Amino acid sequence: MAAPALNFAPELLLRAQGQGGGMRAAIFDVDGVLTDGRLYIGADGEGVKAFHVLDGHGLKLLAQAGITPVIITGRDSPAVRRRMADLGMTRVHFGVSDKLACAERVLAELGIAWDELAVIGDDWPDLPLLVRAGFACVPPNGHAEARAVAHHITSARGGEGAAREFCDLLLIAAGRYAPLLAAQHGQTLDAR
Repeated sequence: MAAPALNFAPELLLRAQGQGGGMRAAIFDVDGVLTDGRLYIGADGEGVKAFHVLDGHGLKLLAQAGITPVIITGRDSPAVRRRMADLGMTRVHFGVSDKLACAERVLAELGIAWDELAVIGDDWPDLPLLVRAGFACVPPNGHAEARAVAHHITSARGGEGAAREFCDLLLIAAGRYAPLLAAQHGQTLDAR
Protein backbone atom coordinates (compact mmCIF):
# COMPACT_ATOMS: atom_id res chain seq x y z
CA MET A 1 0.00 0.00 0.00
CA ALA A 2 1.25 3.49 -0.81
CA ALA A 3 1.61 6.08 1.93
CA PRO A 4 -1.64 7.78 3.01
CA ALA A 5 -2.59 10.86 1.00
CA LEU A 6 -3.54 12.86 4.09
CA ASN A 7 -0.84 14.68 6.04
CA PHE A 8 -0.47 17.49 8.55
CA ALA A 9 2.45 19.73 9.52
CA PRO A 10 4.94 17.98 11.85
CA GLU A 11 4.62 20.64 14.58
CA LEU A 12 0.83 20.22 14.58
CA LEU A 13 1.17 16.44 14.87
CA LEU A 14 3.55 16.86 17.81
CA ARG A 15 1.03 19.09 19.54
CA ALA A 16 -1.77 16.58 18.86
CA GLN A 17 0.35 13.76 20.34
CA GLY A 18 0.23 15.41 23.73
CA GLN A 19 2.78 15.23 26.51
CA GLY A 20 2.58 11.71 27.83
CA GLY A 21 1.16 8.63 26.20
CA GLY A 22 -0.92 10.55 23.68
CA MET A 23 -4.56 11.51 23.53
CA ARG A 24 -6.76 8.92 25.17
CA ALA A 25 -10.12 10.63 24.69
CA ALA A 26 -11.70 13.33 22.54
CA ILE A 27 -14.68 15.52 23.41
CA PHE A 28 -16.99 16.74 20.66
CA ASP A 29 -19.59 19.49 20.80
CA VAL A 30 -22.59 18.91 18.52
CA ASP A 31 -24.10 22.18 17.27
CA GLY A 32 -21.49 23.96 15.17
CA VAL A 33 -19.12 20.97 15.15
CA LEU A 34 -21.05 17.85 14.15
CA THR A 35 -23.66 20.11 12.53
CA ASP A 36 -23.31 23.45 10.77
CA GLY A 37 -24.81 25.15 13.82
CA ARG A 38 -28.12 26.04 12.23
CA LEU A 39 -31.30 24.94 13.99
CA TYR A 40 -34.25 23.86 11.85
CA ILE A 41 -37.47 23.91 13.85
CA GLY A 42 -40.77 22.82 12.33
CA ALA A 43 -44.19 24.22 13.12
CA ASP A 44 -44.74 21.48 15.71
CA GLY A 45 -41.42 22.27 17.41
CA GLU A 46 -39.57 19.24 16.06
CA GLY A 47 -35.90 19.85 15.38
CA VAL A 48 -34.09 18.62 12.29
CA LYS A 49 -30.31 18.47 12.08
CA ALA A 50 -27.97 17.55 9.27
CA PHE A 51 -24.91 15.41 10.07
CA HIS A 52 -22.01 14.62 7.75
CA VAL A 53 -21.23 10.93 7.21
CA LEU A 54 -17.48 11.65 7.21
CA ASP A 55 -17.74 12.91 10.80
CA GLY A 56 -19.64 9.81 11.90
CA HIS A 57 -17.05 7.50 10.39
CA GLY A 58 -14.31 9.51 12.09
CA LEU A 59 -15.95 8.94 15.48
CA LYS A 60 -16.06 5.21 14.79
CA LEU A 61 -12.40 5.17 13.71
CA LEU A 62 -11.34 6.93 16.92
CA ALA A 63 -13.11 4.30 18.99
CA GLN A 64 -11.47 1.51 16.94
CA ALA A 65 -8.09 3.08 17.60
CA GLY A 66 -8.62 3.18 21.36
CA ILE A 67 -9.27 6.94 21.64
CA THR A 68 -12.58 7.31 23.46
CA PRO A 69 -15.01 9.67 21.71
CA VAL A 70 -17.19 11.67 24.11
CA ILE A 71 -20.12 13.87 23.13
CA ILE A 72 -21.00 16.80 25.39
CA THR A 73 -23.76 19.01 24.08
CA GLY A 74 -25.75 21.84 25.61
CA ARG A 75 -28.90 20.80 23.76
CA ASP A 76 -30.98 17.67 23.80
CA SER A 77 -32.89 16.55 20.76
CA PRO A 78 -34.30 13.35 19.33
CA ALA A 79 -32.23 13.91 16.16
CA VAL A 80 -28.94 13.98 18.09
CA ARG A 81 -29.96 11.04 20.25
CA ARG A 82 -30.80 9.06 17.11
CA ARG A 83 -27.51 9.90 15.37
CA MET A 84 -25.42 9.02 18.42
CA ALA A 85 -27.29 5.73 18.83
CA ASP A 86 -26.81 4.92 15.14
CA LEU A 87 -23.06 5.50 15.57
CA GLY A 88 -22.92 3.35 18.71
CA MET A 89 -21.63 6.21 20.86
CA THR A 90 -21.80 5.23 24.52
CA ARG A 91 -20.39 8.34 26.20
CA VAL A 92 -22.96 10.98 25.31
CA HIS A 93 -24.10 13.80 27.58
CA PHE A 94 -27.17 15.82 26.51
CA GLY A 95 -28.52 19.13 27.80
CA VAL A 96 -25.30 19.99 29.66
CA SER A 97 -25.26 23.54 31.06
CA ASP A 98 -21.83 23.22 32.72
CA LYS A 99 -19.52 21.51 30.24
CA LEU A 100 -16.48 21.86 32.52
CA ALA A 101 -18.11 19.94 35.39
CA CYS A 102 -19.29 17.27 32.94
CA ALA A 103 -15.83 16.95 31.38
CA GLU A 104 -14.19 16.64 34.79
CA ARG A 105 -16.55 13.77 35.65
CA VAL A 106 -15.71 12.09 32.33
CA LEU A 107 -11.97 12.46 32.93
CA ALA A 108 -12.34 10.96 36.41
CA GLU A 109 -14.39 8.04 35.05
CA LEU A 110 -11.79 7.37 32.34
CA GLY A 111 -8.86 7.90 34.70
CA ILE A 112 -7.15 10.42 32.44
CA ALA A 113 -5.73 13.93 32.76
CA TRP A 114 -6.48 17.06 30.74
CA ASP A 115 -3.25 16.67 28.76
CA GLU A 116 -4.53 13.30 27.47
CA LEU A 117 -7.73 14.91 26.20
CA ALA A 118 -8.45 16.54 22.84
CA VAL A 119 -11.48 18.81 22.41
CA ILE A 120 -13.32 20.25 19.43
CA GLY A 121 -15.83 23.01 20.11
CA ASP A 122 -17.01 26.22 18.53
CA ASP A 123 -18.40 28.73 21.04
CA TRP A 124 -18.18 30.22 24.51
CA PRO A 125 -19.65 27.20 26.38
CA ASP A 126 -16.69 25.17 25.03
CA LEU A 127 -13.99 27.64 26.16
CA PRO A 128 -13.37 26.06 29.60
CA LEU A 129 -12.62 22.75 27.85
CA LEU A 130 -10.62 24.22 24.98
CA VAL A 131 -8.23 26.11 27.29
CA ARG A 132 -7.56 23.05 29.49
CA ALA A 133 -7.29 20.31 26.86
CA GLY A 134 -4.00 18.89 25.69
CA PHE A 135 -5.17 19.61 22.15
CA ALA A 136 -7.90 22.10 21.23
CA CYS A 137 -9.53 22.35 17.82
CA VAL A 138 -12.18 24.68 16.39
CA PRO A 139 -13.94 24.80 12.99
CA PRO A 140 -13.34 27.97 10.96
CA ASN A 141 -17.00 28.96 11.43
CA GLY A 142 -16.56 28.85 15.22
CA HIS A 143 -16.75 32.00 17.33
CA ALA A 144 -13.69 34.28 17.36
CA GLU A 145 -13.02 33.63 21.08
CA ALA A 146 -12.95 29.87 20.49
CA ARG A 147 -10.68 30.23 17.45
CA ALA A 148 -8.34 32.44 19.50
CA VAL A 149 -7.55 29.63 21.99
CA ALA A 150 -7.41 26.73 19.52
CA HIS A 151 -4.24 24.83 18.69
CA HIS A 152 -5.75 24.08 15.29
CA ILE A 153 -8.54 25.54 13.18
CA THR A 154 -9.84 22.93 10.76
CA SER A 155 -10.03 23.51 7.03
CA ALA A 156 -13.53 22.01 6.94
CA ARG A 157 -16.43 23.88 8.50
CA GLY A 158 -18.61 22.53 11.29
CA GLY A 159 -21.09 20.03 9.91
CA GLU A 160 -19.02 19.69 6.75
CA GLY A 161 -16.22 17.38 7.87
CA ALA A 162 -14.52 19.40 10.64
CA ALA A 163 -14.95 16.57 13.16
CA ARG A 164 -13.50 14.07 10.67
CA GLU A 165 -10.46 16.28 10.10
CA PHE A 166 -10.02 16.44 13.90
CA CYS A 167 -10.32 12.63 14.13
CA ASP A 168 -7.87 12.06 11.27
CA LEU A 169 -5.37 14.44 12.86
CA LEU A 170 -5.55 12.59 16.17
CA LEU A 171 -5.24 9.22 14.43
CA ILE A 172 -2.17 10.30 12.43
CA ALA A 173 -0.56 11.83 15.54
CA ALA A 174 -1.13 8.55 17.41
CA GLY A 175 0.31 6.46 14.56
CA ARG A 176 -3.01 4.69 14.05
CA TYR A 177 -4.25 6.23 10.79
CA ALA A 178 -2.12 4.23 8.33
CA PRO A 179 -2.88 0.84 9.93
CA LEU A 180 -6.63 1.58 9.90
CA LEU A 181 -6.44 2.67 6.27
CA ALA A 182 -4.46 -0.44 5.34
CA ALA A 183 -7.01 -2.64 7.10
CA GLN A 184 -9.77 -0.92 5.11
CA HIS A 185 -7.91 -1.84 1.93
CA GLY A 186 -7.42 -5.39 3.21
CA GLN A 187 -3.65 -4.93 3.08
CA THR A 188 -0.76 -4.81 5.44
CA LEU A 189 1.49 -1.81 5.70
CA ASP A 190 4.53 -1.61 3.48
CA ALA A 191 7.42 -1.82 5.94
CA ARG A 192 9.76 0.31 3.82
